[in-house]
Amino acid sequence: MTFAEAEEYLLGLELFGMRFGLDRMHKLITALGMPQRRFASVHVVGSNGKSSTTRFIAAILQRHGLRTGSYTSPHLRSFRERIEVCEQSVPQERFAAAVQRAAQAAAMVERTLDAGDRVTQFEALTAAAFHELAASRVDVAVIEAGLGGRHDATNVIPSRVQVLTGVGLEHTRWLGPTLADIAAEKLAVVREGATLVVGDLEPEVRDAARRAAADRHARLITAPAFGAAPATSGLALGAAGAFQRVNFALAVAAAEAFLDRPLDPAAVRSAAAETRIPGRLEIMDSRPLTLHDGAHNPAGARALVAALEEVSEGRAPLVLVASVLEDKDVEGLLEALLGVADHAVFTRCSNPRALSPGTLAGLSTKLGGPPAEIVPGPRAAVARARELAGPEGAVLATGSIYLIADLVREDIRTRASVL
Repeated sequence: MTFAEAEEYLLGLELFGMRFGLDRMHKLITALGMPQRRFASVHVVGSNGKSSTTRFIAAILQRHGLRTGSYTSPHLRSFRERIEVCEQSVPQERFAAAVQRAAQAAAMVERTLDAGDRVTQFEALTAAAFHELAASRVDVAVIEAGLGGRHDATNVIPSRVQVLTGVGLEHTRWLGPTLADIAAEKLAVVREGATLVVGDLEPEVRDAARRAAADRHARLITAPAFGAAPATSGLALGAAGAFQRVNFALAVAAAEAFLDRPLDPAAVRSAAAETRIPGRLEIMDSRPLTLHDGAHNPAGARALVAALEEVSEGRAPLVLVASVLEDKDVEGLLEALLGVADHAVFTRCSNPRALSPGTLAGLSTKLGGPPAEIVPGPRAAVARARELAGPEGAVLATGSIYLIADLVREDIRTRASVL
């Protein structure tokens, strides 16, 4: 396969959507020779902050002398962003070779499946990631779960440390109607005798974490708040926002748990200063200040709003550009965002699950939002928002990571991933 063919193969699997269950994944990795057993692993689950925490953990461990890999999702520009070795996306040729190997394994597996059952895109990509991480001889890989935990394709790794970033009401159709239900699904990744690292959690989620740790004889560690422990005291983060300080504190605790020793302060400082998180409160321009953030649920939006002041420094007016998928808590998300906006521009990202801009504008009016406009194309919407903001104002594009992907993809004619 060429790199283009590998991406086309993965895009072609979107036809089969998301399918839960680990039977196909177990068969895939068996066909590949169990690559996930050839490196140590840390498993990151949660509703928000997974990608950031994953990248932070990998950066800290890399600076402690380990050859480190990571697997995150979704991507912004290219599928290969999801697989990193030594903090760099894998080269196109290696990515293509890994996908080709996963495709060959998938073809073997599908001969054993019931009629109509197929390997999914996320399963094939996860298998390719494990194959490449093993082939790249990483010492440890930090693996971000896709959706949930129990039935997620990543839940085949014999992880030594598991990290729960937090739990919000999301994907209730699949994960359950309450925070406790969702937490139980995510915490199903905890392994016997492992270490579970958590941050500040809702009481019912903390209870679920205690039960999961006790049931599997796992050590439960609560990460100290950022600045409250020697490892994070006085640190300056390159990634903006108070929510990133929460994620970094969790990453420090996870890295320390994995190494089972105190961390090197110089290594932690280096990881803090040098790690950037694409699409998370990312500054794209200064006149006007233009920010991209992939917040896609109320908790993420509230964290974004809380972090805005330190980045925007009171720049006004602030113009919101938003696109939201139909399966999200749209009202809760907009309630968090509209209060800080002087104007809104509603658009529609290329994901077919995106709500129409008219629907968003109607809901904004119902919620008492600011003056709003509809601009169907994401890039045109940002251009209009920049006009409204003026050079001294600010523009915030958010509501879906797929909106951010549409804004940064080099060739807007290329087909984007929707899963």
